[in-house]
Amino acid sequence: MLGEVSTVCVQAGPTVITCVCVYLHEHDLLSAATEYHLGLLKAKLAKYRAQLLEPTGKAGAKGEGFDVMKSGDARVALIGFPSVGKSTLLNVLTETHSECASYEFTTLTCIPGVIQYNGANIQLLDLPGIIEGAASGKGRGRQVIAVARTADVVIMMLDALKGDKQRELLEMELEAVGIRLNKRRPNIYFKIKKGGGLSFNSTLPLTHCNEKLVQMILHEYKIFNAEVLFRENCTADEFIDVIMGNRVYMNCLYVYNKIDQISIEEVDRIAHTPHSVVVSCNMRLNLDYLLEQLWESLALVRVYTKKRGEHPDFEGGLILRRGCSVEHVCHVIHRQLKSQFKYALVWGKSAKYSPQRVGIQHSMCHEDVIQVVKK
Repeated sequence: MLGEVSTVCVQAGPTVITCVCVYLHEHDLLSAATEYHLGLLKAKLAKYRAQLLEPTGKAGAKGEGFDVMKSGDARVALIGFPSVGKSTLLNVLTETHSECASYEFTTLTCIPGVIQYNGANIQLLDLPGIIEGAASGKGRGRQVIAVARTADVVIMMLDALKGDKQRELLEMELEAVGIRLNKRRPNIYFKIKKGGGLSFNSTLPLTHCNEKLVQMILHEYKIFNAEVLFRENCTADEFIDVIMGNRVYMNCLYVYNKIDQISIEEVDRIAHTPHSVVVSCNMRLNLDYLLEQLWESLALVRVYTKKRGEHPDFEGGLILRRGCSVEHVCHVIHRQLKSQFKYALVWGKSAKYSPQRVGIQHSMCHEDVIQVVKK
């Protein structure tokens, strides 16, 4: 009933955690006191959830891990419910074979493959299908999600017939373990100090948080001396993420498979959803566009090198991250090249004219050509 308070005890190994469930009246939601109370409850919930999902101590036997060594220029994790086509996509995009069948949980371990695209080697991991409750360990869900946290981009494989429901459930599972999809890190400066109390400032008017709420949340985490600066209008949940410090922010592509089984109107609706790609692995439809979107999500660029008096090496090329500078190029070529750097000649989109003489902080673009001149 609204207005009542109930207490629930949850046992996580030897630890018993008491959770307080509050049922609020509608008019209470408008009061400032309720906003502080909700912010405090969110902080408690985040702390208790961390204790449940990441229990400390050496209790319990070690489970068999299935992570693989990171290789290539980037890592992509395939996650999704059983029998949505993850193994089929791996077989189509790579030369690796992963067993495919019409029954669920065909894949029981992590199977790596390599996508060769634009001269880059992209490691693709086919992970076992996860089920509802994976964040709490059901169906080896913790191990699957732990591997996904190490990826640069997540491909969420969905069945086009029931994609919206699957997407909502998977986002909830990943959100519960600190994986934030298609979100950027909150622009909040936070530093714990040894003394001096709380120093709170903001560069703009705040509508979701204030100094009192921030202080209450910090006290819940036994933090009494800190410096906090809000550079954007963040919510209490985002501030809690900053305090926790273990959140992972990564790009995600929602890949809807089996589009040959739905209407063209439904395909058009899904295709216009942000960060979504529609494919059919069995009929090999739209896979080229999927690779283009994956390249954009990984933010990779390819830079060609050139020796004096010779043609550029278009057969090779260096794979770097978008926004890289000439300094990054030097580090990739040889670790001692930076100390011998004099200037560089650049041809391509980043140059105002070809060739342009640039310094070590010049930003490179995709398919630029560079010639490094030493002292």
